[in-house]
Amino acid sequence: MRNTAFAVAVGSMALFAAGCNQAGKPGDKPAADAKAATEAKGAEVKAIGGMKTEKEQDSYLIGMDMGRSLELLKDDLDLAVLQKAMQANIKGDKPLLSDEEARQIRERLQNKVRTKQMEKMVAMAKTNQEEGDKFLAANGKKPGVVTTASGLQYQIVSEGKGAKPKASDTVRVHYKGALLDGKTFDSSYDRNEPAVFPLGAVVPGWQEGIALMPVGSKFKLWIPSKLGYGEQGTPGGPIGPNATLVFDVELLDIVKPNAQGAESAAMGTQPPQQK
Repeated sequence: MRNTAFAVAVGSMALFAAGCNQAGKPGDKPAADAKAATEAKGAEVKAIGGMKTEKEQDSYLIGMDMGRSLELLKDDLDLAVLQKAMQANIKGDKPLLSDEEARQIRERLQNKVRTKQMEKMVAMAKTNQEEGDKFLAANGKKPGVVTTASGLQYQIVSEGKGAKPKASDTVRVHYKGALLDGKTFDSSYDRNEPAVFPLGAVVPGWQEGIALMPVGSKFKLWIPSKLGYGEQGTPGGPIGPNATLVFDVELLDIVKPNAQGAESAAMGTQPPQQK
């Protein structure tokens, strides 16, 4: 599970500051240039979102990132106190909390965020499972949609005349993966590069679905969560817990054993892998 929102916010700011603090290294521009850049921070630049200065734009960006990081705690924060603490720290004022007090509060806050994350995951898993079951029940009744014993659903868009791959084969495919809401989370078409992978290395829904396809075929696959990423989804990634997945898949070839080395060197991001 990801770190707490609090830790993410603090870590993001620390990384941002570290990336900016690069002065004094060999090859840097003269100090005069740095001074000029500092003096220009309030100068007008190309207006974005109604903000005409770098100072406004930079401040808004940092606030936007921090707001996103702290979204899970939006109902637990007093923004006035948060702003007060930030202003005091920036000014170098003495903090109201000792190191020990800060440690105790931080531990309590982290526990609170972990609980909220778990509650959010459980709620999302329940919703995704219910929506997926409802969708698959209706989808399975549509003309041309076949439901296998495992629960995988597929539709033949066009059927090739080549061989069907075995579980031990390596295949080359083009594909697009989406969630039930239509949002694409991965696409080899967008990368303009087919994926090459051992069929036995991908999630069960892919293993079963692609094994049904003669080379040259295009299928549409609907993969229930139990045949995809299950209750975990892809933590920190686009696939939520118990998410039903939709794939457009084109089986281009079964890769010959003596060609696998060359093909592997050209592999891009691969489709869903086994956990």
